[in-house]
Amino acid sequence: MARRSSDIIVGLDIGTTKIAAVVAEMGNGGLDIIGVGTHPSRGLKKGVIVNIDSTVAAIKQAVLEAEGMSGCEISQVYVGIAGGHIKGINSTGTVAVKDKEVRGSDVAEVLKLARAIALPAERHVVHVLPQEYKIDGQDGVREPLGMCGVRLEARVHIVTAAAAAMQNVIKCCTRCDLEVLDIVLEPLASGEAVLEEDEKGLGVVLVDIGGGTTDIAVFTEGAVAHTSVIPLGGYQITSDIAFGLRTPPHEAERIKHQWGCALASMVDPGETFQVASVGGRNPRALPRQVLCRDIIQPRIEEIFSFVKAEISRLGCDDMLASGAVVTGGSTQLTGMAELAEDILGIPVRLGVPKGVGGLADVVKSPVFSTGVGLVLYAADQQSNHARIASTQARTGFFGRLRRVLTSAF
Repeated sequence: MARRSSDIIVGLDIGTTKIAAVVAEMGNGGLDIIGVGTHPSRGLKKGVIVNIDSTVAAIKQAVLEAEGMSGCEISQVYVGIAGGHIKGINSTGTVAVKDKEVRGSDVAEVLKLARAIALPAERHVVHVLPQEYKIDGQDGVREPLGMCGVRLEARVHIVTAAAAAMQNVIKCCTRCDLEVLDIVLEPLASGEAVLEEDEKGLGVVLVDIGGGTTDIAVFTEGAVAHTSVIPLGGYQITSDIAFGLRTPPHEAERIKHQWGCALASMVDPGETFQVASVGGRNPRALPRQVLCRDIIQPRIEEIFSFVKAEISRLGCDDMLASGAVVTGGSTQLTGMAELAEDILGIPVRLGVPKGVGGLADVVKSPVFSTGVGLVLYAADQQSNHARIASTQARTGFFGRLRRVLTSAF
């Protein structure tokens, strides 16, 4: 049976060290992963595209691999965005409810007013994320549609990005004959894949350590409270290994994955490994504990120290009852969660994608948190749009019926 294109959702994670395309299909039982494609990324630095041609070539290879696995042609994608240019700010808006019953047009209007903040010409709004609504002063409203009242307020979190960075993402996809349906903040997408609803409700910080950046998203009462980006990631660890051991970068990456450990105390002091030298020199044998104690652990400690400082700067120290969830390709090192817990001083767990079927085992790794999160985010948005349209149709019908009955009697 041929798959309908309307049932296919594709998430494209354009990262500093890798490009990942995740293809999912909407079914009666939920979302099924039917294809995955990855390719090393060579055209980004700290989450931002710096070489169009290299990025386009990597996207094409990742998409081609995903098409081959899924058996369908990819023409539309949801793309993740990250980088130090990402900024978040909280805002509010207020409107009068026109018919004393909140409709979709009222919600759209209050969100429009909330996003009406002064922005430089070179910045663009990526998301307007509702945190809570108030109706006639009653706070804590999560879904205002259909509720009665005369005054609607919205508190939102606005995510902005450099317009040039977004344009470059779209340009790369366009050159690959891909239509960008939406651009999604990467930690927001990752949160869809790895966080539980009760964690979001109690308060949790998501720490997504990618190749070039560490993305932070704080969730409280089920909504995004703050977002932030730290321009450090797994590539810095690889660079430290290459420089400290005087070995080529590709060899440093292999050493990090094969021999790396975030906590030196977890490594056998007598264990050694071979290091390839540069310039044709002979390989050397080095103690594994030296690699972990002197190179890897200090850099990871620095990253989590920045995360802790950012949490304090945002004023979120007392909001994280559920602790922290760490994810991203660089969190696969043994001892990562334990070291993070020591530095942050809160419970920490490793986040892996969940909530999907099909090839779930293939993507059950922190490497695919953003890619899987993108398709989950897209499916949720499509479901919300359908639900809002249905609600508007029902309220319109009952509104007409009420007016007919009122005029009749």
